[in-house]
Amino acid sequence: MRVVAGALRGRNIKAPDGDATRPTTDRTREAVFNALASMDVIDGAVVLDLYAGSGAMGIEALSRGARRCTFIERDRRALDAVRANVSQLGLTDRSSVLASDVLVGVVAQRGVDLALVDPPYEFDAWPALLTAISVALAPDAVVVAESGRDLGTPEGWTVLRSKRYGRTWVSFLQADARASEPSSTGTVGD
Repeated sequence: MRVVAGALRGRNIKAPDGDATRPTTDRTREAVFNALASMDVIDGAVVLDLYAGSGAMGIEALSRGARRCTFIERDRRALDAVRANVSQLGLTDRSSVLASDVLVGVVAQRGVDLALVDPPYEFDAWPALLTAISVALAPDAVVVAESGRDLGTPEGWTVLRSKRYGRTWVSFLQADARASEPSSTGTVGD
């Protein structure tokens, strides 16, 4: 794998050993980031790379001008790959790598402009995940969700665009204004 564009264009990215992760292809990454650039979402953005795997999505965002990226991953081999990639590419001052389950790690995040979400294909807890992410988002933030199926229109979200790339569906989502406000009890999932 390689960084597709930006300041780090052409630099190699190490994939985690084993088959626990499914890296986003260069073609899909390029299409996603070209769309995000046309939406003016990347430059200066605070980014979350959830289910980070190799960190390729977050690294691509940093290469294209994002201010900061937090990578959240729980698989040890993937964490090793993300840390190695961030270090090798000189991104440690603009990155943090959090070893955590995504639903736990996302709770402490705030002011996120762009969330890149790529769980395993069989993942089926999208409502809970999107609710957790919505609390971390800045106004007008965009969530890029990769899935093995079309997510349709999740409750409380607007689909900005959705497209299939091979086996992967990529949906660009934005939280509806009321859905992203904290509940009156202040807890997620009430």
